[in-house]
Amino acid sequence: MFVDKVKIYVKAGDGGNGIVAYRREKYVPDGGPAGGDGGKGADVVFEVDEGLRTLMDFRYQRHFKADRGENGRPKNQHGKSRDAMTVRVPPGTTVTDEETGAVLADLTEHGQRATVVRGGRGGRGNSRFASPSNPAPEIAENGEPGQEKELVLELKLLADAGLVGFPSVGKSTFLSVVSAAKPKIADYHFTTLAPNLGVVETDDKRSFVLADLPGLIEGAHSGVGLGHQFLRHIERTRVIVHVIDMSGIEGRDPYEDYQTINEELKQYNMRLTERPQIIVANKMDLPEAEENLEIFKEMAGEDVEIYPVSAVTKQGLAGVLRNIADKVESTPEFPLYEEEEIDQRVVYKYTKKEDPFKIIKDDDGGFTIEGHEIETSFKMTDFNRHDSVQRFSRKMRRMGIDQALRDLGAEDGDTVRILNYEFEFIE
Repeated sequence: MFVDKVKIYVKAGDGGNGIVAYRREKYVPDGGPAGGDGGKGADVVFEVDEGLRTLMDFRYQRHFKADRGENGRPKNQHGKSRDAMTVRVPPGTTVTDEETGAVLADLTEHGQRATVVRGGRGGRGNSRFASPSNPAPEIAENGEPGQEKELVLELKLLADAGLVGFPSVGKSTFLSVVSAAKPKIADYHFTTLAPNLGVVETDDKRSFVLADLPGLIEGAHSGVGLGHQFLRHIERTRVIVHVIDMSGIEGRDPYEDYQTINEELKQYNMRLTERPQIIVANKMDLPEAEENLEIFKEMAGEDVEIYPVSAVTKQGLAGVLRNIADKVESTPEFPLYEEEEIDQRVVYKYTKKEDPFKIIKDDDGGFTIEGHEIETSFKMTDFNRHDSVQRFSRKMRRMGIDQALRDLGAEDGDTVRILNYEFEFIE
């Protein structure tokens, strides 16, 4: 089965917890705190494996959860940080964040890697909180939660040239004749249910990769027929090879077919119109093909390159393959995304810092506190220790949460919620 689009869930490892511990050896006077920090959680990294051809593996495993860091230990021993979890993907995979729609990675070369979610840092042990005023703190942090995301993986085939056209115009036959690929061929529409790839060698010993895509029909860009599922595979091709049934044996007009397919490509992605296009007038061995070809040339104009061929009799194939090879060599790769859309270089980019917290007044008179910063601090607080609770309270006061609650009308005894926990507001 050919799978080219999946949705998966990835979660990086949480950081390990710091611990509260003290030196208690017999000959160590005034032992003091000795709680070690937790280790860093594992990142999730996608790596290109050229041995993979589809996203089939992700049909059976959609959840990827990396290991959490090891907890800290006594005697100031830090917990072990975890190695990254590597997920292998085929060349041509685009990784998109489902929530924001941002493109996180465009993976095309063997061995290329991209970190999609990062593990949380380890929590600090109590030796980190020692100070002259508090030489024996009972404070330790829990590990920072690792990032988690819903991702959409899309596979866009890495072919140099792509065959497009209406169903049953002879694309699969063309591919089977010019390469060693063996696509299914039959005399009914939508015989091709998935893209087929073949390596083509010309008579002057040049080679390129040719993709046969399922037939397009009118309205394909908006989801009509099968072709819309596979239009994404045309995006990476440098040259579009437009196959037209010049015999008109299906009862369609060749020039109308030509205009319809080009309009579908334009509606799907305007940038497809930038690619060089070669017209292959197929089925020239059938009656009326010559007559239709003359009419087509008059209507299309002199600027359009047309190559009359017969895939069945192999007439005219050598010339068109040489021309496709020339076009592939002279046409640069078309980037799918501008540098602004996807840039994995480590450069500083200003982003507006989101509010540390937001307070919502609930229908029952209580208050809910939300926000990434306050929620992360909450998760990293060990509420089993009084000193840690006091530290979290002071942090809330410094952030201005106490005053914000009073401004919203909070009174003694009101319920305050953070995540799934409830607290009582006390003046």
